[in-house]
Amino acid sequence: MSIDILQRDGVTILKFSGKIIGKSSNELKKVLDEQLANISGTPQFLLDFAEVSMMDSSGLGTLMGTHVSVAHKGGRIAVINVGTNIKNLIVRSRLITTFEHFNSEDEAIAALTAATN
Repeated sequence: MSIDILQRDGVTILKFSGKIIGKSSNELKKVLDEQLANISGTPQFLLDFAEVSMMDSSGLGTLMGTHVSVAHKGGRIAVINVGTNIKNLIVRSRLITTFEHFNSEDEAIAALTAATN
């Protein structure tokens, strides 16, 4: 798994590629924790799954932990480009309403920045 990190209008965008399974979930947690620690204001994350082929329950658990941390700071997490396999995992785990889903990066950025303005 690899992660590209971008900033746009106060939103931290994380673009994942590869598989988020096993040990890569620990790497993901480390990156998300570092990004969260570097944000002084309200955290706004956009997670792009366009290049993710698979995610297991440990990856989902990592995302849930980050969601809790971000929510405690008054922030939000949005997701885009969620493929069928990952969406099925989220639905089966009954977490479909936990993450805000958007159709495009522009739509997500607009919604996240509108909430902080």
